[in-house]
Amino acid sequence: MRRTRKIIPAALLALAVAACAPSTGADAPSGTTAAKPLPGPSVDAAFDLDTLVAAAKKEGSLLVYDSSGDIEEVAKAFTDKYGIAMEGVKSDTPQTAEKMLREHAADNVTIDAAMYEDGGVLVGQLIPQGVAQTWVPADLKDQIPQENHNPLLALSKATVFAYNTKLSPDGCPVKNVWDLTEPEWAGKLVMQDPLGKPTVLSFFTQLDAHGNQALEQAYQAKYGKALKTEEKSAAYEWIKRMSVNKPVLTGSDEDISGAVGAPSATDKKIGFMSISKFRNNEDKGYTQATCSAMTPFVGFSYPKYVAIAAKSKHPNAAKLYVHFIMTEEGVKHEIGEGGVSGNSTVKPLVTPPGLDDWESQLFHTDPKVLLGDLQNRQTVSDFWRVNHG
Repeated sequence: MRRTRKIIPAALLALAVAACAPSTGADAPSGTTAAKPLPGPSVDAAFDLDTLVAAAKKEGSLLVYDSSGDIEEVAKAFTDKYGIAMEGVKSDTPQTAEKMLREHAADNVTIDAAMYEDGGVLVGQLIPQGVAQTWVPADLKDQIPQENHNPLLALSKATVFAYNTKLSPDGCPVKNVWDLTEPEWAGKLVMQDPLGKPTVLSFFTQLDAHGNQALEQAYQAKYGKALKTEEKSAAYEWIKRMSVNKPVLTGSDEDISGAVGAPSATDKKIGFMSISKFRNNEDKGYTQATCSAMTPFVGFSYPKYVAIAAKSKHPNAAKLYVHFIMTEEGVKHEIGEGGVSGNSTVKPLVTPPGLDDWESQLFHTDPKVLLGDLQNRQTVSDFWRVNHG
C-alpha cells in the first residue's frame, strides 16, 4: 500500500540541523559544525532471543516503513515466522522522516521502525532529536563491522550506469565518467532528478568529500592532461559538466530502465539506475547491463539503515524486526535483486549483470561523513539547479 505525504525539502532539513548537528565521532567535514557526539547504540546486556520473541508476541503487531516495496515481502516472512502481524509500507525517505517527526512531536507514534536510506538526516536529526534510536542485537553484533553499528547498517544497495546490450553488443559505449560530459552524450543520460532523490545528492557530497582524486585521475586518463577548474573541486566540476549536458530526469528507476533497456528502445542511452531494475531483464525481456569497465567507478553503493522509533508502542516487536533484518532469513528479501547485507556472515545472493566486484567497481559511502551529506546538501542542490537549468 502506497501512502503519500508532503515531502520536506532538503533545504529545510539542512537548516534545521545546521547550527546544532552532532558529530559522528570523527572530525566534522568542511562546512559543518561539530557538537556533542551522536548517542551510542543500545545493546541489551542480558539479551535472549526467546525472551524477546515472547515479549514481541504480547505486543501483537508491528509497522515498518521502507523506501522499497520489498518491505512487503519482509513483512510476510516476519509474520509467517513469528505469528506477529507486521505491515510493511513503501514510503519515500523524506516522507518517512516527516511522518516520524510529526508523530514524535504529537506523542502519537504509529511507525515502529524504519529502513532509512538518508544517513545524513538520521545522524543529523532523527537520532540526536530523540525521534529514532539505534539498537544492535547483542548476539549478532560481532558479525557486524564496528563502523556499521551506529547507525546500524542493515544492507547496501547500488545505483549504476547501465546500457542496452542489444543496441551495444560490444559493450558499454561509455568508458569513463567524463564521457558523460561530452556533447555526443548530451540528453542521452537518464537519471532520477537529484533534487528529489537523497541518495543521489549524498553521492554528490560524498564524491566531494573523498572522491576527488579518483575523478582527477580519470580525467587525466581520458584527456591526457590534468584537470583545471574554477569550481571548488573535481567533484563539483564533474557535476557541473554533467548537469549542463542536459541529462533526462525522471521520477523513478522504472522509467529509467524502460528508456534504456526496453525491447522497443532504438536510441542508445545510458541509465543511472538502481540495480533492482535488472529484474526487468527476466520479467519484461529487457536487455540491460552495468557499464562494467567504466573509470573510475560504475556507480555508487548506498547504505540502508534500520532504526527504531523512540516512542514505539511495540518496542520489543521493533527489536525483533531489527534482529530479523540483520539475518539472511530477513534481509534476503531486500537483497534478492542484488545488494550486500550489513551482517558480514550473509553472502550476496545475486550478482547483477556487469557488477562482478562490489568493492572495487563502486564508489562507496563513508559513514564518518554522513553528517556532511546533510549539511552540504543545500549547496550541492543549488549548484545542480543552477547548472541544469
